[in-house]
Amino acid sequence: MKAKAKGPEQDDLFRARLVEIIDMRHALVKLAALIDWEFFEREWAEFFPSEAGRPATPSRLVAGLLYLQHAYDLSDEAVVARWVENPYYQHFCGETFFQHRPPIDPSSLTRWRNRIGEEGAEWLLTKTIDAGRASGAVDDRSLERVSVDTTVMEKNIAYPTDARLYERARQKLVTLAREADVDLRQSYARLAPRLALQVGRYAHAKQFKRMRKALKTLKGYTGRVMRDLRRYLRDIPAGTLREKICDALVLTGRLLAQKPKDKNKIYSLHEPEVDCISKGKARVRYEFGTKVSVAATINEGFIVGARSMPGNPYDGHTLADALDQVEVLTDIRPPLAVVDRGYRGHGVTRTRVLISGMRKGITPMLAKLLRRRSAIEAEIGHMKTDSRLTRCPLKGTEGDALIAVLCACGHNLR
Repeated sequence: MKAKAKGPEQDDLFRARLVEIIDMRHALVKLAALIDWEFFEREWAEFFPSEAGRPATPSRLVAGLLYLQHAYDLSDEAVVARWVENPYYQHFCGETFFQHRPPIDPSSLTRWRNRIGEEGAEWLLTKTIDAGRASGAVDDRSLERVSVDTTVMEKNIAYPTDARLYERARQKLVTLAREADVDLRQSYARLAPRLALQVGRYAHAKQFKRMRKALKTLKGYTGRVMRDLRRYLRDIPAGTLREKICDALVLTGRLLAQKPKDKNKIYSLHEPEVDCISKGKARVRYEFGTKVSVAATINEGFIVGARSMPGNPYDGHTLADALDQVEVLTDIRPPLAVVDRGYRGHGVTRTRVLISGMRKGITPMLAKLLRRRSAIEAEIGHMKTDSRLTRCPLKGTEGDALIAVLCACGHNLR
């Protein structure tokens, strides 16, 4: 007679719980007890209004994976793979027993980020601040004095050159034409790639007259393909493909019309919102990405605010938004903020702002706090090297906003 098959509940009776395997003095175990996980269950429930279909992934699992990803500088695939082999990761994400299979597909993190948006990411940052308060890592008095600075978060794009942009635009238009069954007069599939390579060789050899001539020819190839596809636009039926073609034609038209010193230039076809930012660095003259404002406590270097600022605004114009975010996340309006000289002309009146180099009306205590302003540079450096702030892998301005806040979460956990 065969033994009766055991159910999952009966199997759990003979399995060791994670709390019996792991060291309860581990940092992640202590941190898991400080975070209010039920908050995410309540607040993120509104992102799933329908009760039909498969239940959503547990909110604590997703929140835990996002925390771990940016605390240890891991990709979506790496954090899920490491979760399987690390019992402390599983305990941090709310598991009772050790699991031998991935909890979700890595692509689920992308869909969750799109659902929660920047507001949901700020909730994650708020809970790290609350955990810091509960653990004593930061107190309410420290939250009243913050240091604010900006940095550049580069986008995951290649260095923009005219030859490469023209060639990429031509390739994209030719691909869309084939999907729409449009027979172009000429695609320049043989001539254009060779010419794009030759432009780079001329530039390397400092033969700039030949380079400009080849670049003009390559630009003409792209313009001919664009005008040829535009003639067939009325014959393409309405739908998603037609919208893609129209967007590509508009983007290519902007690319061909822009001048070297124009504003709002296109530096990447798949990321047209990228800004060219000059921060005065000796090693890198220009950086292509978006500006990020970071606010940290002066004493502990605890991040209490992080926000992307698209459009390359002046630093002084970002201070009011940065302080408003700190007030929303901590429920405390900082009475004092210290900044560098790039914030002159900020126009903030509700908070006293100390700017580097000030001498008038500075007491010895304020002078000591002002000397601590440069400490935020090290915090930003850690966010770049130990987190994912160096290069943003997510798409669009929404991706920039998410990465900026999540990197602050990871820094606070570390």
